[in-house]
This record gives sequence, C-alpha cells and structure tokens, in this order.
Amino acid sequence: MSETPAVRRVQTDSPWEETIGFARAVAVGDRVLVAGTMPLVKGVLQGEGDPYQQSVVAFRNALAALEPFGLGKEHVVRTRMYLTHSRDVDAVGRAHKEIFDGARPAATLVVVSGFVDSRVLVEVELEAFGGDSS
Repeated sequence: MSETPAVRRVQTDSPWEETIGFARAVAVGDRVLVAGTMPLVKGVLQGEGDPYQQSVVAFRNALAALEPFGLGKEHVVRTRMYLTHSRDVDAVGRAHKEIFDGARPAATLVVVSGFVDSRVLVEVELEAFGGDSS
C-alpha cells in the first residue's frame, strides 16, 4: 500500500475562511489548489466597478497563496475565472493574459449570477504543479 502524501494548508486574512471552514490553498504532493479568491485586501474590496482591476487584485491574491509552497505563476497549470457579467470578458481576459501569457495555463471562464458581496465582479481559482513536468 502506498503512502498518502502530506496535506499542507495556507490560511489568509479572508473573513470567510474561518466562518465557512476552508483554507486559501491546499497542497497534496506537488499539486496546489487555490480556493476561489476575491479582489480583497485586508478585507476591503479593491477596484469597485472595475472588472480589470478586480481581476488583477484577485489573481495577485491567489498567486500570493502559492508563495509559501515556493511556487509562482510559472507553476500555474489551470485558472478559473467567474464573472457576474459577460460584458466583462474582455477586461478579465486582458488581466489574465498580462499575468499568465508566459505560462499559458488551461483556463475556464464562466458567467455566474453573483457572489457573497454584490460589488464583486470577478472571483478566481488557481491550480499549480510544483513537480518536474518533463
């Protein structure tokens, strides 16, 4: 029987992590999953009304959750973007390209009906792989 890899978790200052009971990022072996991440800094929404700015902040927050595992954007293999308006696809896509163009992860973009905070226009998720890809 093979051993189960150790599970490592990262917590942030998100008010919902404690309330709901989740971790910002969870690593099992070389795979790291970053939970849905909003454009908040110290609990304050950034870029209100601006889907591009919200995307940049949300991706920066999600990437920061990879840092304790020694990973960066070059390790990201999948992104998910959830938007509240289809009109924001170009703005969110532009932010994604600026951040991940060199890495080119698999990406999913979905329009949803809303988020916990109605001012939030975008939420993102990341998956990263820290092992040898050869």
